Amino acid sequence: MTTNLSVLLSGITAGIILFQTAVIAPTVFRGLGPDHAGPFLRKVFPTFFVFIAVLGLLTLGSAVTNDLILQSWIGGVTALFAICAYMIIPRTNKARDEGHEKSFKRLHNASVIMTVAMLLINLSSGFI
Repeated sequence: MTTNLSVLLSGITAGIILFQTAVIAPTVFRGLGPDHAGPFLRKVFPTFFVFIAVLGLLTLGSAVTNDLILQSWIGGVTALFAICAYMIIPRTNKARDEGHEKSFKRLHNASVIMTVAMLLINLSSGFI
């Protein structure tokens, strides 16, 4: 059972990312509009990235314990990307608030790319 734990954790991670990005964020923007959705999502995304980082670390720990090298990489990269995405949130928000659209787009795109990468590597977990 413990050898499958890292795959299960990767599946949970992928599910959370899909749910947050495909269901929660779009629904909030449609339901609240951009003026109210922004402040709400500014509270949700830091927690989202912390939670994903914890799942990545748990995946890493489980995989290392069971000598699963590729799963270890998946967990480690997931934790690293989630921490990086979390760390750029203040700069992203500041760029948006100050009207620095070029900087905002660059930082937001970096966050999106890391999130998509986390989704894809965790989805691949069940196939390796």
